[in-house]
Amino acid sequence: MTHLFHLDSSVRAEGSRSRKLSAHYAERWRAANPDGSVTYRDLSADPIPHLDVAAVSMDWDTERRNADQAAARVLSEQLAGEVLSADTVLIGMPLYNFGPPSTFKAWLDRMAVRGLTIGALGDKEFVVVTARGGGYGPGSPREGWDHREPWLRHVLEMLGVNDPIFVETELTLARESPAMAELNLGDAEDQSLAVALATIDGLFDNNDGLAA
Repeated sequence: MTHLFHLDSSVRAEGSRSRKLSAHYAERWRAANPDGSVTYRDLSADPIPHLDVAAVSMDWDTERRNADQAAARVLSEQLAGEVLSADTVLIGMPLYNFGPPSTFKAWLDRMAVRGLTIGALGDKEFVVVTARGGGYGPGSPREGWDHREPWLRHVLEMLGVNDPIFVETELTLARESPAMAELNLGDAEDQSLAVALATIDGLFDNNDGLAA
């Protein structure tokens, strides 16, 4: 049975564009895989503990783990299992201070474990849908300031994933931020979101294997 693991990380429950994009992808996936199953994790509603000494040291001496180290290992096995059981991994991620949410970093730090997932995810389809409040495209003053994609590509390569798909929308604060409202970028925001949604549709309409 085909299985999707769907992860959201925006702190916003309402109005989140990354959640809108990931929900749209999940809807298309369900339509293409009526017999498939989905596991959903919301890192805002259910955050993962950040790394601590127990998590870092849990595999140093597996025969002498203390209670905290054993608990850390159980959590990592649970998080890794959700990814390992999936055919497609869908990640919804906003941009916070030019990088990923700390909740996402905490999840990844706990999930990316030698002997569990490092080098073991090459058979997974990774789709990352992202949103950012401003404009970071070529020629913009903040071109290159979005560090999520290059960072995540490097991490995924360590996990064995070499061809993740990224779908981006930006200018999501064009109407909400007082500093941006006067720039009249609302139409550009709408266009960016429409392109991102159409890109997701194209992944399925082009029958390139994501809907299999």
